[in-house]
Amino acid sequence: MKNKMHKDEIPINIELVRNLVDNKFPHFANLSLRRLSASGSSNVQFRLGEGLLIRLPRQPGGSAAIEKEERWTPIVGSHLPVAVPKFVGSGEPAFGYSERWSIVRWLDGEHPKVCYPNEPPSEKRSQLADELARVVLALRSIDVPQVAATNSQLRNYRGCALIDYDKQMQHNIEQCRAIDGLNLDLDAVLLIWKNALALPGASEIESDQWYHGDLVAENLLLTTGQLTAVLDFGGLGVGDPSIDLHGVWELLDSPAREAFRVKVGVNNAEWLRGRAWALAVAIMTFPYYWNTMPNRMKSRLAMAQSVLVDAD
Repeated sequence: MKNKMHKDEIPINIELVRNLVDNKFPHFANLSLRRLSASGSSNVQFRLGEGLLIRLPRQPGGSAAIEKEERWTPIVGSHLPVAVPKFVGSGEPAFGYSERWSIVRWLDGEHPKVCYPNEPPSEKRSQLADELARVVLALRSIDVPQVAATNSQLRNYRGCALIDYDKQMQHNIEQCRAIDGLNLDLDAVLLIWKNALALPGASEIESDQWYHGDLVAENLLLTTGQLTAVLDFGGLGVGDPSIDLHGVWELLDSPAREAFRVKVGVNNAEWLRGRAWALAVAIMTFPYYWNTMPNRMKSRLAMAQSVLVDAD
């Protein structure tokens, strides 16, 4: 299968999607349809006409994320200072496809460029730091209702205490040691991770808060240089919000990171937990997507290398 990323990947082609759309939404039957080359790791994406986007889970069980997004994105998104994908509708399994899928409004913009280690400070990075901080602060200000706090769909490993991810992290590091061409000091990664496990809040969650879970370049959109949208709420959850700090080591230079930290008001322990999550997100990515998502590999490597430079 072309562009196969997962062993259990569901076959998805344009004929299938055309049938799904025309059957569920016949009023869209006259709209053009094309597959996007920038489809993500969790969903295959198709542009429908000029104003719509179709997202179809790549793997069995992906319906859960679609359902979560459809229920909670409008609620959380209404509190954010940027746009979020607006749901138009969703479809049920049909024509041999086993998952639910969704149609959302198309959002224009371009992804911010990844910030590579030792890149000269930039006013654009400082502006992004300010805008991203506003998003994170808005997320953290949203009340967590009991129905959300007890919803298992909103409990994700990225919102757990670091110690709960330790076994997987050490397994991922060992897998990375077998990757030929991975230019990363894995012993340094392991040391930073182990030190992070001794931090306050690393053994148990201090307070439940909303988090996006993946605030990185591929999930942000800029318009004329300004942050205007956050995408992909499949990782939305309730738990330790330090995970929402990890993307700053991919997106921001050192002065911009510090400005972000000050604006959000993050204490040292949470900041270092976020830094540990930046390593964890990178390390989990390399063994799985090394041969299938080269652009993501470059981004995650830059993120991990920025952490190591930051820790020197």
